[in-house]
Amino acid sequence: MDAVPVPGEVLAVPERVSVAPVVGVFRPLSDTDVDLTVAGDNTLIAAGQAIGVVEGPGSSTPVRSPFGGLLIGMLARGGERVREGQPVAWLRLA
Repeated sequence: MDAVPVPGEVLAVPERVSVAPVVGVFRPLSDTDVDLTVAGDNTLIAAGQAIGVVEGPGSSTPVRSPFGGLLIGMLARGGERVREGQPVAWLRLA
């Protein structure tokens, strides 16, 4: 069964960005399989996967990719202050 596209989601380009959900300091995640602090092309990201966190006063909010695909690059660096809605990662749909 094909997924019904969200209004405005039918785009001619295969690239998408993941954005910061809140204001704070961005920290890319690194785990034993993929170090997103240095990851680039061909790093597969699953829809809903956490790619980083935004740390604020007394809170830490995960940044989850709403799309699955190949990570082209991080647009925000570790320790960078980001605003809500600011792009932090660039993906190409798989």
